[in-house]
Parts: sequence; structure tokens; C-alpha cells
Amino acid sequence: MERSLAIIGAGTSGLAACKYALEKGFNPIVFEAEEIVGGIWNHTIESTKLQNAKETYQFSDFPWPSSVEDVFPRHNQVLEYIQSYAKYFNIFPCIKFNSKVLSLDYVSGESYEEMETWDLWGGTGKPFQSKGKWHAVVQDTKTCSTVVHQFKFVILCIGRFSGVPNFPEFPPNQGPEVFNGVEYPCIMIYRTAHWQLPSASLWGLHFGLLYFNRFSELMVHKPGETFLLSILTTLLSPLRWGISKFAESYIRWKLPLKKYGIVPQNSFLQDISSCQVAMLPENFYEKVEQGSIVLKKSQSISFCKEGLIVDGESQPLKTDIVILATGYRGDQKLKNMFSSPIFQNHIIGSPSSMVPLYRQVIHPRIPQLAIIGYAEGFSNLLTSQIRCQWLVHYLEGNFELPSIREMEKDVILWENYMKLYNGKYVRRSCIGIVNIWYNDQLLKDMGCKTRRKKGILAEYFLPYGPVDYAGLP
Repeated sequence: MERSLAIIGAGTSGLAACKYALEKGFNPIVFEAEEIVGGIWNHTIESTKLQNAKETYQFSDFPWPSSVEDVFPRHNQVLEYIQSYAKYFNIFPCIKFNSKVLSLDYVSGESYEEMETWDLWGGTGKPFQSKGKWHAVVQDTKTCSTVVHQFKFVILCIGRFSGVPNFPEFPPNQGPEVFNGVEYPCIMIYRTAHWQLPSASLWGLHFGLLYFNRFSELMVHKPGETFLLSILTTLLSPLRWGISKFAESYIRWKLPLKKYGIVPQNSFLQDISSCQVAMLPENFYEKVEQGSIVLKKSQSISFCKEGLIVDGESQPLKTDIVILATGYRGDQKLKNMFSSPIFQNHIIGSPSSMVPLYRQVIHPRIPQLAIIGYAEGFSNLLTSQIRCQWLVHYLEGNFELPSIREMEKDVILWENYMKLYNGKYVRRSCIGIVNIWYNDQLLKDMGCKTRRKKGILAEYFLPYGPVDYAGLP
């Protein structure tokens, strides 16, 4: 039986997918558009640091070297760590660098109408027993020549924070083309204020004790929870509200939010539920106090010759350079990978819903393909690693997927959860405050124990991290 396997992307997810595939006897080919591994870490500015403490951002089977003493390693240290992982597990021989996958086309001899009648994923429920193959058009980024490769299974590890910028739309003659640039200081324009953490503790309590342990997840309704768990969550809702206000009170005390009119309208709970909370850059408000950073709130902007027209202001905002820190369209990036309009529509889903992936990995209607690294959380490297292990267990035949309809029902459960807690940010597919619950689902499928700590107090009240998942088969 043919078991050809392609992995697209050599960031952290792609490297982990390759490592576990090699361990199970596969011979994967990894296509990487650039000349180096590391993904988004190759495109950061010099001052970039991890927002996680390094103990929470590491592969469970590959700790940071003792030479890295910083709690929040710098971007070059992160890159070196990722490269060391690839070297240690002998992943480099599998990687084709300077190889950009332009498109994927599924060829099976069956019409899309026939595929829609399938009860099981791919028609058989098995990863390598379906009739179809993926045709990958791969471009050599140095010569621009293209080659078509064929694979039985494809793992997309292309990330979501690169590739397709979320570029704002401007009316005619009000976009960047009319901007010349002049000499003026830094002004930060924002639409919506979000809660930013000045440190990893709140009133002396480590942040992980409040939000990243099992007890904290008891306070949140979870997809597929039992009736008794639902009742318990409802009973604990006052405590959930209190912890959110506890966090807000500390941040408002620590930072001059009111002084600069930047108090968020969302609760801390909603921001953390939708992965909108981040660590505040060092000395940020000191620079605001000095006047080297000026904060302005505006719902819309447009360009003019001297700079920007800010909503509600009569005079243009004169500036040298405009940086559009508006993020990326990860969903559009996924969509662009497929040549089929039907698969494009499947993957993009509704604008008011999450990207519809079962276990945040598999689209029920797109066969023989998995996506690793799209759903967001506060420990993305670890979660992607466990997803890779889950996927390889499936490829090995260690468990079976539910029917397509059952998978779609599960997707709806997760979407309803995200709409409840993420609100308008449901598209971010954030699982941050139910990460342990999510990991439990993967571990149950794999036949692994979900309780990973020693003792009930540690199990419920200590934060979960990479070391707790070390040794998974």
C-alpha cells in the first residue's frame, strides 16, 4: 500500500510532523519555500522576544539548552533552538528548501457530487486506502521552474501569521499611493483597546495559576461537556467573573490606561478567550510618557500626501513612514493552497464562524489532508506537537475517525463554544482557555492517559506545560 506523505512548511509544526512521521516509518518530503527552517521566526525584527517563558514554549522531548538563561529568549535564540531540534532528530535530509508549493489539486476519478455522498472521510475512513491523490505544483524559488509531485496524503503546516497580509481597503485616491512621507515622530493608531500584561503575574499570583490549569477550565463551558460539568461551570461562574475583574484591577493599577484613554471595553475574560491578550513591550508606557509614542484611537484612516487622515480630525497626521500592523489573513492563505473552488469554499467556511476543522486538524469534506498550526492558543508549539502525534497515530491506523457527519457535529460544538466566549473574534479559532480539555480529546483518541500530574492538587491547580506531555507514544 502506497504511503507517500508530503509536509508543506518547515516551521515548528512541519518539523514536528516530520519527526513523528519518521519515527513511525514514513518517508516524508518537506517542502519549504525558504532556505532555512523556522517559519515566522525568520521574519521578525531584532527586538522580538518570546511572549511565553521558555519552559512553556518548547518541544516536550527537546528542552532548551542550559546556555539560554533568558526567561523570554530573543528571536535568534528561538531560531537556533528550532534549528537544533531539526538537526538532533535528523530532519534536514527530508527537507526540500527553496521549494514553494503553489497549489494542491485532488485527483480521484470521482466527481465532487459523489464525494459529497461519502459517509466516511475519504470514502473509506482510512488515510491511504482512498482512490485519490494530491497533485502538488512546486516551484523552485531560485529558477522559477515548476514540477508536479503526487502524494497520497498531505500535511499543511503553513502557519497563519505570514503570507497574506490583512491589508486594509481604502477608497480611490486615499490609499498609500498618495503618500509621500515627511519627518515626524511615532504615532500609534488603534481601533480597539485590548488588555496587555505588564508581567507574568497578577498581584503576586502567577498567571498560569489563574488560567492555565484544570481548575480554571472548570469555570468555562467546554465543547462536549457532561451535564454535571455544565452545572458545575454555572455554579463557578461568579468566581470566573471575579478572576477576570481581579486581572483587570491589577492591570489598571499597574498601567496608566485611564490617563491615555486606552481602557479596554471588553472584559479580560473575553480578551483571553479570544487570544487577544499579549505581553506589553518593555518600557512601552515610559515612552508614551516621554512623548516618543503618541496614542490615537480611530475607527478608520485614509492616506494623503503628507500622511494620514484620522477619523474625526480636521488636519492630516504628518508622518515619515506608515506601518500597517494589521495582521494576516491566515484563512485566505489556506484557501489559496487549493486549486478547486469547492475545496476553497469548504476551507474558508462562513466569515462569522471558525475554519471548520475536526480536532482543529482535519476538514471533514477535504480528504487525505491535515492542517497543523491554524487554531490559536497560548502554547502553540506544544499543541501543534500533540496534534502531530495524534495525526501520525491516525496515519498508523491506531484509531479511526468518526463519520463525516459526526465530525461536522463536533466542529459545530467547538464553534458554539468559540461564539460564546470569543464573540466577534470567533474567526481566530482560539482554544487558549480550554487547551487542557482540547489536549484531553487528542490523548483519548490516541489511547493515552489524560491525567498527567502526580496528585490531585497538582492535577487541578498547577499549570500544564510541555513537560507534562513528555513521553507520549
